[in-house]
Amino acid sequence: MGQANRGHVGGRLIEVWPPEVTDLLPRTNFPAAGTQLSCAVSGGADSLALMALAVAAGCAVTALHVDHGLRPEGPDEARLVAAAAARLGARFESVRIVVDPGPNLEARARAARFSCLPPQVATGHTMDDQAETVLSNLLRGAGVDGLAGMRAGHRHPLLGIRRAEAAGACGALGLRWVEDPSNEDPRFLRNRIRHELLPLCCALARRDVVPVLARQACLLADEAEELDALASSALPDPSDARGLAAAPVAVARRAVRGWLREARSCVEGDDQIDRHPPTLAEVDRVLDVARGLAVATQLEGALEVRRSKGRLHLDRT
Repeated sequence: MGQANRGHVGGRLIEVWPPEVTDLLPRTNFPAAGTQLSCAVSGGADSLALMALAVAAGCAVTALHVDHGLRPEGPDEARLVAAAAARLGARFESVRIVVDPGPNLEARARAARFSCLPPQVATGHTMDDQAETVLSNLLRGAGVDGLAGMRAGHRHPLLGIRRAEAAGACGALGLRWVEDPSNEDPRFLRNRIRHELLPLCCALARRDVVPVLARQACLLADEAEELDALASSALPDPSDARGLAAAPVAVARRAVRGWLREARSCVEGDDQIDRHPPTLAEVDRVLDVARGLAVATQLEGALEVRRSKGRLHLDRT
């Protein structure tokens, strides 16, 4: 990872970044210096730290701000991000979208936000966010992929640092950030995990479990990648019903999960950013079709998997 030591803070070019920034860089995953990098910057401490650290790492940063139109402070937050970008020497772009109030607000806002951001945009998720993601996925019954959480890399370059460290970097740079009041709303599961479940886990374990959960996520991510490679090698054509029926069940399930996600994307015409992966029940029903125990099966989203001439086909019903 490349590293730069120049940037704009307080309207002047500085020669040395403060240690609250440089000490974090070895634990980040930014691309090489000089790489163009789009960063999603909401105005919170995490995303502002993302922008600052990306600039410090030598990336050519564009800060992208999305105003959901849910709070009157949205335009003020856009101006705050624009000012921070100017001070750090990053480009700035803003877009305003409308998300209507109602059920599943958090998920709908996230889907709307990512619909107007580039596919490889970097986000400011930290190690604390990773721990919350793992617990959230555990509660909904996720398998190895869900328990692996977010994958470290250029899209999630801050998974190696803590939320408090991100705020410390912003403070050292004199960057003012906003606190989203929705982060305290107990209607959202993630907030209850953050404010209730994680503190309880730490108390029961008598230690900080955030690094523990993050480390387990890394281990499971490696195992998930290996399982994918094994399934791809053993079943290069996962729509081959006979091959699926003869394969070990763990390998067959892995192949079906990958095939369903890719086939759904082709049929439905999007990249499925916010759709959960196929459930175990769906995967096992598809395997029953492959084994000849069922003619066809229905899936979420008005889709159907059927067997014809020894191959599986996914279509809209």
